[in-house]
Amino acid sequence: MMFFAFKKPKRLIQVFFKVHFRGFSLHFHYFCRTMEGTVIRNTGSQYIVRLDSGAELPCKVKGNFRIKGLRTTNPVAVGDRVETGTPGTDGVAFITAVLLRRNYIIRRSTNLSKAAHIIAANIDCAVLVATLAHPATPLTFIDRFLATAEAYNVPAVLAINKIDLLPDAEDRELLDAVLGLYRSIGYKAVGVSAATGEGMDKLLEILAGKTSLMSGNSGVGKSTLINALIPGLNLRTGEISAAHDTGMHTTTFSEMFDLPGGGEIIDTPGVRGFGTVEFQPEEVGHYFPEIFRLSEECRFGNCTHTHEPGCAVLDALEEHRISQSRYASYLSILEETREGSDKYRKPF
Repeated sequence: MMFFAFKKPKRLIQVFFKVHFRGFSLHFHYFCRTMEGTVIRNTGSQYIVRLDSGAELPCKVKGNFRIKGLRTTNPVAVGDRVETGTPGTDGVAFITAVLLRRNYIIRRSTNLSKAAHIIAANIDCAVLVATLAHPATPLTFIDRFLATAEAYNVPAVLAINKIDLLPDAEDRELLDAVLGLYRSIGYKAVGVSAATGEGMDKLLEILAGKTSLMSGNSGVGKSTLINALIPGLNLRTGEISAAHDTGMHTTTFSEMFDLPGGGEIIDTPGVRGFGTVEFQPEEVGHYFPEIFRLSEECRFGNCTHTHEPGCAVLDALEEHRISQSRYASYLSILEETREGSDKYRKPF
């Protein structure tokens, strides 16, 4: 009789093998260890997981891998804490589980109505990189991003890049107005220039020691900013279309990079639209802090802030205590939810 002895590791998965030898079948148990780590790169077909040991492991997911209750184009995102099996003969392991996320940022494209995309998970802050010229980021896009960050409990930061392209007094007034608007709501907002270095110290101070997502429209200079924050990284950067004054994709997949003084940045491909996910009509106002604060003074508890008498939000709008652009963004998201265009399963 033969015996197979194995040293039992701390965490085990029991795998059953059937071995055929000279016409006989021998069943035995083989124990292999699972490992935990953080996803630091997602190319779509493959992931790189930084194990807790510090080693980096190429990984894949099986075609039917899904997270219960969440329908997305990517079941695994950069920043996810995952469990993996042991690598095969090709050096690639399978991700077997995604550990509980403390938060994430999710979006849908305006032309995609059946699935959502998780941009990043387990982040300390989400930095939206925007520009006021070449190209100009729509304020509605900014508001949709910030509302999503509010909805998924992610502190958000607004970074207005390319301020070196705003030399005129009128341009600077616009910059001050936009920064002042979002600061008055309670957001951290900074003007920066990767080209001249202006404001970069303030941005680095915000990012230090945190895991931060960096997102924005194509062409706003995310990769250039990250190159300035991490000397020697040399991410590929792109040009602006002269015909349309819009950016073209240079970042094609998401990846996490270490900051020199501690912390990480997650670089993501540029996005053109930012569709909200799983917003209910009665909740939309909760994701606009200035509207949420005033809603306590409304006459009706279920006030939609659109037509009701005694609405404190409408009074503030008339008195210019709430920005017209912010209110327009609120209405656009509210209309979306009422039309039922947000057809997603609940995340958990």
